Formats: sequence, structure tokens, C-alpha cells
Amino acid sequence: MADAPLQPPQTKAAATPRRPGLRPDIATLGGIAVALAGIVGGLLLEKGSIQDVAQATAAMIVIGGTLGAVLVTTPMPVFVRACKGLGSAFFERGSSTATTIESLIQYAAKARKNGIVSLEVDTATIADPFLRRALNLAVDGTDLQELRKMMELDIDLSEQSAEAEAKVWEAAGGYAPTIGIIGAVMGLIQVMKNLEDIKAVGHGIAVAFVATVYGVGSANIFFLPVANKLKARMRSATVLKELALEGVVGIVEGLNPTLIRMKLDAYNQDAPKSAKAKPVKAGSAAAKTGPAGRTAPGEG
Repeated sequence: MADAPLQPPQTKAAATPRRPGLRPDIATLGGIAVALAGIVGGLLLEKGSIQDVAQATAAMIVIGGTLGAVLVTTPMPVFVRACKGLGSAFFERGSSTATTIESLIQYAAKARKNGIVSLEVDTATIADPFLRRALNLAVDGTDLQELRKMMELDIDLSEQSAEAEAKVWEAAGGYAPTIGIIGAVMGLIQVMKNLEDIKAVGHGIAVAFVATVYGVGSANIFFLPVANKLKARMRSATVLKELALEGVVGIVEGLNPTLIRMKLDAYNQDAPKSAKAKPVKAGSAAAKTGPAGRTAPGEG
């Protein structure tokens, strides 16, 4: 019996698109470093010492008090999600807008040539869960209005979840300065017990106000900036999801890939204007569209 002809090795895994890897957010890390360097540098220039503000008791009061207040304010599941998502303030994914656009254009071209059902195999290789779900619904023949409604609901719920997580750190930024004042008052109470020693009184007052420094500093250098950074991440993720949804809708409508690219390029603000698709003149072959799975009139 003759041997069966050898089949070329499958390279599906190599062609599978992957989500961009995480990389350190230089803005967040550098911003915190610059802020701390400025504050500590000013202290040293004023003949101060780092030991003057290195008070474990004050740190315990501020961190413990702030954490407790946040727990009272926030439901535990939201607090846990906020802690898990804190890393996204310090690490970011490489911009995948251009990659997503190119993938959608490839899917659109394939759908016009072979029909939208031909994308069923491709959906299994999509790393982005939102795009994968939207394209699966499209392949399954879901009504366009229903598809849009379902995916917009997904976007709204994701925004609400991310907003709740950001508000955890926003709340911490509001409580920390007040807890710092409480720590300062507690320190002053201890100072008032030793008024007979003037030197001890001066030293005690200085130590008491360290808690205020910790409270105001942590709020304005860490908690509030982190909350705003997470909100910025949320807005970027929302834009990318809206891009994916518009691309899938264009595929379902059977639009020409050139027209889809023109619409999606508006989402890619980082791309140079010269790199964006040129407008398609009315009546040209590129402007003619047909049902998904069929070529436009005049196309081979």
C-alpha cells in the first residue's frame, strides 16, 4: 500500500494573534519618583533629615485608618477587584488599535470573498474576548440590531465595573488627609502630657505633623493619581471595544474593506494622517458594496 502524501505541518498556533504584552508605565513610575524626589530633596535642602519623616507610627495610623474607611465604604467584591486591578496603573499593554484594525480588515475581506460563515474558524484564534464574542454572534447570524445592543450592554457594564474600581482609590484619596489630621491630633495629645520639657515639646510637635504629611502626600501622590490613571485606562479600553464593534457591524453589513478602514481609522488617533485611507470617490469600484460573501460588481 502506497504511503499517504505528506501533509504540510499546521501553523495555526503560529498565526494566532496574541494580545500585546504588559510593559511598565513610565509615566506612572516616573511621576511617583519625581514627586518623591522633589519632596525629599526639598527636605534635605532645608537641612532636614529623612529620619524626620520616617515615622512608622504615623504610617500605621494613616494606612490603617484609610484602609478601614475604604472597607466601610466599598463592598468587599469591588475592593478585591480594585486591589487586583491596581497593577494596570503601573503596567500598560502596547497599543493594539492598529493591530485590531488590520485584523478586522482581513476578516472583512475574507467575509466578502467566502461569506461571513467562513470566519467561524478565525474566531477561535482571537485573543480579545470582546471581539471574539462579537464576531461569533455575527457568524451565528444574530440580528444586527440585537448584536449591537448586546455588545453595547457589555461595554456599559465593563465601564461601570472599572468606574467602581477607580472610585475605591478615589475614596482612599479623600480619607487619607483626614486620617492624617487625626494622627497629628493624637500626637499633639501626647505632647501636651509633657509640657514641662520644652525640647521634648518641640520634637513631639514635629513628629505629630508627620502623620499629616503622610495623609496628604499619599492622597495626592498615589491614591488620586492612580484613580485617574485607571479611569484613563477604562476610556482607552472603551474606545477599543467601540472600534471592534463598528468593525464587526461593517462586516455584517457587507461593506467594502476600504470603507471599513476609513471608518475605523478615526479611532486610531496615534496614526499619522498620511497613513490613513484616502476617501473613496462616489461611483468608484471601492465604493460599491454588496452582501457579505459576494464580490462587488466589477470585481473579479
